[in-house]
Amino acid sequence: MAIHSTALIDPSAQLAPDVQVGAYTVIGANVVIGAGTWIGPHVVIDGPTTIGSDNKIFQFASIGAAPQDLKYNNEPTRLEIGDRNTFRENTTINRGTTKDQLVTRIGSDNLFMTGAHVGHDCVIGSHCVLANYGTLGGHVIIGDWVHMGGFAGIHQFCQVGAHAFIANNTAVTRDVPPFVMAVGRPAEPHSVNSEGLKRRGYSAEQIRNIRDAYRILYRSQLKLIEATEQIEQRAKTQPELQPLIDFLNDSTPRRERVGIVR
Repeated sequence: MAIHSTALIDPSAQLAPDVQVGAYTVIGANVVIGAGTWIGPHVVIDGPTTIGSDNKIFQFASIGAAPQDLKYNNEPTRLEIGDRNTFRENTTINRGTTKDQLVTRIGSDNLFMTGAHVGHDCVIGSHCVLANYGTLGGHVIIGDWVHMGGFAGIHQFCQVGAHAFIANNTAVTRDVPPFVMAVGRPAEPHSVNSEGLKRRGYSAEQIRNIRDAYRILYRSQLKLIEATEQIEQRAKTQPELQPLIDFLNDSTPRRERVGIVR
């Protein structure tokens, strides 16, 4: 374990033997950090927080701080982070609250660029990118492979489906379905994130099917329930559409549905 002499580590913190900790970093009580994780100088990690293996946390990041919620009263909520994530300079990640599931949860292989913020009770999948100063309000849910451009923001309780793309400076105030590229303030559907899908191995036929479903949802003038029914019929022979159907039919009790961008 390579811990700089100026770092402050709470006795209750549990660090894997090969964790590296830079100068003047502070690691608080009830923090668990997995193997291969590198923590730069001037980082603050508060607990209860669990961080997996092979993560990189750059200088001045604040990980696991108390939620920015006026109703929070020092309850023992937590933050859970997976493996191989990168948190660049000045990233801020807050713990959960008792008004939700008590936890903020982040998957694996994500990149949080300079100044990115993840609010309390957010749930983030894997392989996501939050570009510089991308901001998530509380209770936001983000699927796998979502990319957010610089200075984009997502309002509390919104959900963004897998493979969606949020353009720079976009303000998301309603849910963004899977595969959709959202642009504007407030966000509006622009097109299908076809380039991202190509990079992830979707075939030309699959992308064409997703584009057709997008046209049904956004260009057909059908009511949402009617468009959903048509896409459901196509999903029987086009399984790549199932994530879209699951998203449109989601009625998870923890969520306050805000409607989709349309």
